[in-house]
Amino acid sequence: MAKKKIFDVELFFKALADKTRLRLINLMGEDEICVCFFTEAISTTQTKISRHLAYLRKAGLVEARREGKWMHYRVVEPDNEHAAKVFREIRAWLTQDAQMQRDMQKLVQVCCSPRVSVQLKRAPRPVSLTEAETRP
Repeated sequence: MAKKKIFDVELFFKALADKTRLRLINLMGEDEICVCFFTEAISTTQTKISRHLAYLRKAGLVEARREGKWMHYRVVEPDNEHAAKVFREIRAWLTQDAQMQRDMQKLVQVCCSPRVSVQLKRAPRPVSLTEAETRP
């Protein structure tokens, strides 16, 4: 029988104590996002994004999935009920922040603009943005 992992409250709060990680959490929202879109949306290097995503994974706040050459990330709630409640509140709060709203607008531009780079045209788009394009 596998041991249940003990929740690391310090790691949880350290993961949330960085602006770049908060920006990434906000951009994921309820979607699964390809890492290539993060680099464009917040104008930083893929190396820096990957380092922060690894930290979020270690804290149990993000899961990853590979599809061919693309890595997709999505937010997951902590198993700890208190941490999950705090995490939901923080995520709701982030959506109200002006910088986070600008990041989301940039993500929409990066994903949905006809002038998207050739590399990004091939990248799988977030479901909510793809659905928004097809709505009347």
